[in-house]
Amino acid sequence: MTRAPRRPHTEVLEAVAGLLNAGRERDADALLRADYPIAPAPDRRRAYTLREMLQVFLRDGFTDRYTGDRLVHPAALRVLSLRLPKAFPYHPNGKYGLGHQAYWDLFPTIDHMVPVARGGPDTEANWMTCSMLTNARKANWLVEELGWTLRDAPSMAGWDGLTAWFVAYVEDHPDVLVESDPATRASVRYVNTWHRATVDALRVEAPAKPE
Repeated sequence: MTRAPRRPHTEVLEAVAGLLNAGRERDADALLRADYPIAPAPDRRRAYTLREMLQVFLRDGFTDRYTGDRLVHPAALRVLSLRLPKAFPYHPNGKYGLGHQAYWDLFPTIDHMVPVARGGPDTEANWMTCSMLTNARKANWLVEELGWTLRDAPSMAGWDGLTAWFVAYVEDHPDVLVESDPATRASVRYVNTWHRATVDALRVEAPAKPE
Protein backbone atom coordinates (compact mmCIF):
# COMPACT_ATOMS: atom_id res chain seq x y z
CA MET A 1 0.00 0.00 0.00
CA THR A 2 1.41 3.37 -1.07
CA ARG A 3 1.49 5.99 1.65
CA ALA A 4 -0.15 9.31 0.74
CA PRO A 5 2.38 12.16 0.52
CA ARG A 6 2.59 14.34 3.60
CA ARG A 7 0.64 17.58 3.25
CA PRO A 8 2.92 20.65 3.32
CA HIS A 9 2.71 22.38 6.68
CA THR A 10 2.02 25.74 5.04
CA GLU A 11 -1.08 24.24 3.41
CA VAL A 12 -2.21 22.87 6.76
CA LEU A 13 -1.94 26.29 8.40
CA GLU A 14 -3.65 27.92 5.42
CA ALA A 15 -6.56 25.51 5.85
CA VAL A 16 -6.61 26.14 9.60
CA ALA A 17 -6.76 29.89 8.98
CA GLY A 18 -9.70 29.36 6.61
CA LEU A 19 -11.55 27.29 9.21
CA LEU A 20 -11.01 30.00 11.81
CA ASN A 21 -12.40 32.59 9.40
CA ALA A 22 -15.48 30.40 9.07
CA GLY A 23 -15.85 30.17 12.85
CA ARG A 24 -15.01 26.46 12.86
CA GLU A 25 -12.50 26.41 15.69
CA ARG A 26 -13.22 22.81 16.62
CA ASP A 27 -12.47 21.65 13.07
CA ALA A 28 -9.32 23.80 12.99
CA ASP A 29 -8.16 22.18 16.22
CA ALA A 30 -8.82 18.68 14.86
CA LEU A 31 -6.98 19.44 11.62
CA LEU A 32 -3.90 20.68 13.47
CA ARG A 33 -3.85 17.66 15.75
CA ALA A 34 -4.12 15.30 12.77
CA ASP A 35 -1.87 16.93 10.16
CA TYR A 36 0.55 19.11 12.14
CA PRO A 37 0.72 17.79 15.72
CA ILE A 38 3.02 19.08 18.43
CA ALA A 39 6.32 17.21 18.50
CA PRO A 40 6.95 16.41 22.18
CA ALA A 41 10.47 16.93 23.45
CA PRO A 42 12.33 13.76 24.48
CA ASP A 43 12.50 13.11 28.20
CA ARG A 44 16.30 13.22 28.24
CA ARG A 45 19.26 13.61 25.93
CA ARG A 46 20.72 10.30 24.82
CA ALA A 47 24.23 9.68 26.10
CA TYR A 48 26.12 7.25 23.86
CA THR A 49 29.14 5.25 24.93
CA LEU A 50 32.34 5.58 22.91
CA ARG A 51 31.88 1.99 21.78
CA GLU A 52 28.40 2.74 20.44
CA MET A 53 29.58 5.87 18.64
CA LEU A 54 32.58 4.15 17.08
CA GLN A 55 30.46 1.22 15.92
CA VAL A 56 28.18 3.61 14.05
CA PHE A 57 31.00 5.79 12.71
CA LEU A 58 32.89 2.73 11.46
CA ARG A 59 29.73 1.22 9.99
CA ASP A 60 29.06 4.44 8.08
CA GLY A 61 32.66 4.91 6.95
CA PHE A 62 32.94 8.25 8.78
CA THR A 63 30.56 9.77 6.24
CA ASP A 64 27.57 12.06 6.77
CA ARG A 65 24.63 9.86 5.76
CA TYR A 66 22.56 12.87 4.72
CA THR A 67 25.09 14.90 2.71
CA GLY A 68 27.65 12.30 1.70
CA ASP A 69 30.46 14.48 3.09
CA ARG A 70 33.49 12.81 4.64
CA LEU A 71 33.98 13.34 8.38
CA VAL A 72 36.98 13.01 10.68
CA HIS A 73 37.55 10.96 13.84
CA PRO A 74 36.82 13.22 16.87
CA ALA A 75 40.17 12.60 18.52
CA ALA A 76 42.09 13.10 15.27
CA LEU A 77 40.69 16.62 15.23
CA ARG A 78 41.72 17.12 18.85
CA VAL A 79 45.27 15.93 18.14
CA LEU A 80 45.50 18.55 15.40
CA SER A 81 44.41 21.17 17.93
CA LEU A 82 47.00 20.00 20.45
CA ARG A 83 49.78 20.16 17.88
CA LEU A 84 48.60 23.26 15.99
CA PRO A 85 46.62 25.28 18.55
CA LYS A 86 46.81 28.60 16.71
CA ALA A 87 45.99 27.30 13.23
CA PHE A 88 43.45 24.72 14.45
CA PRO A 89 42.02 25.96 17.77
CA TYR A 90 39.59 23.97 19.89
CA HIS A 91 36.93 25.64 22.04
CA PRO A 92 35.40 23.55 24.87
CA ASN A 93 31.93 24.97 24.26
CA GLY A 94 32.14 24.64 20.50
CA LYS A 95 31.71 28.37 19.94
CA TYR A 96 31.82 29.12 16.24
CA GLY A 97 34.57 31.62 15.49
CA LEU A 98 36.59 30.77 18.59
CA GLY A 99 37.23 27.15 17.66
CA HIS A 100 38.04 25.91 14.17
CA GLN A 101 34.97 25.42 11.96
CA ALA A 102 36.02 21.81 11.35
CA TYR A 103 34.53 21.02 14.76
CA TRP A 104 31.14 21.76 13.17
CA ASP A 105 31.74 20.79 9.55
CA LEU A 106 33.73 17.57 10.01
CA PHE A 107 33.06 16.41 13.59
CA PRO A 108 30.86 13.27 13.55
CA THR A 109 27.91 12.73 15.83
CA ILE A 110 24.94 10.38 15.95
CA ASP A 111 21.52 11.44 14.70
CA HIS A 112 18.21 9.61 15.00
CA MET A 113 16.96 9.35 11.41
CA VAL A 114 13.43 9.32 12.79
CA PRO A 115 13.71 11.57 15.85
CA VAL A 116 12.80 10.04 19.20
CA ALA A 117 10.54 13.07 19.67
CA ARG A 118 8.64 11.93 16.57
CA GLY A 119 8.30 8.33 17.70
CA GLY A 120 11.58 6.96 16.34
CA PRO A 121 13.28 4.07 18.16
CA ASP A 122 16.51 4.58 20.08
CA THR A 123 18.21 1.66 18.35
CA GLU A 124 21.28 1.30 16.16
CA ALA A 125 19.15 0.81 13.05
CA ASN A 126 17.85 4.37 13.57
CA TRP A 127 21.28 5.87 14.36
CA MET A 128 23.01 7.68 11.51
CA THR A 129 26.40 9.37 11.35
CA CYS A 130 26.31 13.04 10.43
CA SER A 131 28.27 16.21 11.11
CA MET A 132 27.47 18.49 14.02
CA LEU A 133 26.32 21.10 11.50
CA THR A 134 23.96 18.66 9.77
CA ASN A 135 22.65 17.48 13.13
CA ALA A 136 21.83 21.05 14.14
CA ARG A 137 20.05 21.69 10.82
CA LYS A 138 18.03 18.47 10.96
CA ALA A 139 16.88 18.90 14.58
CA ASN A 140 13.54 17.07 14.98
CA TRP A 141 12.57 17.10 11.29
CA LEU A 142 12.00 13.96 9.25
CA VAL A 143 14.27 13.39 6.27
CA GLU A 144 11.41 13.73 3.79
CA GLU A 145 10.23 16.97 5.36
CA LEU A 146 13.62 18.51 4.58
CA GLY A 147 13.75 17.09 1.08
CA TRP A 148 16.83 15.06 2.02
CA THR A 149 17.64 11.44 1.19
CA LEU A 150 19.49 8.86 3.25
CA ARG A 151 22.70 7.88 1.49
CA ASP A 152 24.20 4.41 1.53
CA ALA A 153 27.11 3.90 3.90
CA PRO A 154 30.38 3.73 1.95
CA SER A 155 33.06 1.14 2.53
CA MET A 156 35.66 1.86 5.20
CA ALA A 157 38.24 0.87 2.57
CA GLY A 158 37.67 4.23 0.90
CA TRP A 159 37.76 6.60 3.90
CA ASP A 160 38.36 5.93 7.58
CA GLY A 161 38.08 9.44 8.97
CA LEU A 162 41.84 9.57 9.63
CA THR A 163 41.32 6.79 12.16
CA ALA A 164 44.42 4.84 11.14
CA TRP A 165 46.47 8.04 11.15
CA PHE A 166 45.20 8.93 14.62
CA VAL A 167 46.08 5.55 16.13
CA ALA A 168 49.51 5.45 14.47
CA TYR A 169 50.36 9.05 15.36
CA VAL A 170 49.53 8.56 19.03
CA GLU A 171 51.58 5.38 19.17
CA ASP A 172 54.53 7.06 17.41
CA HIS A 173 54.25 10.23 19.52
CA PRO A 174 53.29 9.05 23.05
CA ASP A 175 54.04 12.52 24.40
CA VAL A 176 50.65 13.59 23.06
CA LEU A 177 49.15 11.55 25.92
CA VAL A 178 51.22 13.22 28.63
CA GLU A 179 49.39 15.75 30.82
CA SER A 180 52.21 18.28 31.05
CA ASP A 181 50.17 21.48 30.65
CA PRO A 182 47.06 22.24 32.76
CA ALA A 183 45.62 24.21 29.84
CA THR A 184 45.51 21.12 27.63
CA ARG A 185 44.83 18.49 30.30
CA ALA A 186 41.21 17.94 29.26
CA SER A 187 42.16 17.51 25.60
CA VAL A 188 44.94 15.05 26.46
CA ARG A 189 42.55 12.95 28.54
CA TYR A 190 40.03 13.10 25.70
CA VAL A 191 42.60 11.82 23.20
CA ASN A 192 43.72 9.11 25.62
CA THR A 193 40.18 7.84 26.16
CA TRP A 194 39.36 7.84 22.46
CA HIS A 195 42.64 6.12 21.61
CA ARG A 196 41.91 3.20 23.92
CA ALA A 197 38.33 2.91 22.65
CA THR A 198 39.42 3.10 19.02
CA VAL A 199 42.10 0.43 19.37
CA ASP A 200 39.53 -1.85 21.02
CA ALA A 201 36.94 -1.12 18.32
CA LEU A 202 39.37 -1.80 15.48
CA ARG A 203 40.39 -5.06 17.14
CA VAL A 204 36.73 -6.13 17.15
CA GLU A 205 36.15 -4.94 13.57
CA ALA A 206 39.21 -6.71 12.15
CA PRO A 207 38.43 -10.17 10.72
CA ALA A 208 40.12 -13.09 12.42
CA LYS A 209 43.22 -14.35 10.59
CA PRO A 210 42.99 -17.94 9.37
CA GLU A 211 45.23 -20.35 11.21
